[in-house]
Amino acid sequence: MDITGQLRAAILAQSLPAPSTAFLSSLTTARSPPPPLPSLLATAKARLLATDLTSSSLLDGAALPSFPPAADTANNRETRLQRPVHVQVLDVENLTLSRWEQVEELEAVERGETTRGREVVRVTADDDDNSEGESTQRTTTTTATTSAGVRPAGKNATHRLVLQDAKGAKLYALELRRIDGIGVARTQVGEKMLLKAGTVVARGTLLLEPDKCVLLGGKVETWQKVWLDERLARLHEAVRLEET
Repeated sequence: MDITGQLRAAILAQSLPAPSTAFLSSLTTARSPPPPLPSLLATAKARLLATDLTSSSLLDGAALPSFPPAADTANNRETRLQRPVHVQVLDVENLTLSRWEQVEELEAVERGETTRGREVVRVTADDDDNSEGESTQRTTTTTATTSAGVRPAGKNATHRLVLQDAKGAKLYALELRRIDGIGVARTQVGEKMLLKAGTVVARGTLLLEPDKCVLLGGKVETWQKVWLDERLARLHEAVRLEET
């Protein structure tokens, strides 16, 4: 098998979306001799996970299955995906939090804060610049959750997502059972997922279960900030109306 065939096989073995022949050729012929296969695979994976499934020349559109016809119809009581479907995340919401709690969570994400154990840690630019082992500048609190911290999604949290297939069709998706990798502070807009065959679509909503969902990672960089700003604006307005 030539290097292009090896690269395609390695990409598909990692459950990534099927790449186009032109994309593979551009990677394998850019240098002579071509880089080692692991290096090519890492480059291909990064680019595939950062691309828009619906319009990218990096992908083999004909090899990417889509949602079943009329899957978004509420009258469709239940159907199942007959083939695995690659999707990208357009929205994620923690339904177990109040609107104000969602505002706090999103503002903490915007500030770049994370939660570790019982400390809320804000990493500053000095952390990245410190290469000599000196003490770094951090702002911490010792409470599990504060108004400035990201509340970790608990085991009983339920998230609702908007997922889009390669043809542009969108469906709501709901955690039927908790999936640890899904969360407002963890899931990125544009992140790729693989929904396995057998995933249930009930009344126009995908029901997500850990054994039917593969989180692939990635994001579309330009989408993340737009989503964050728009979601925060909507939540702030909803909170303001509740208080009036």
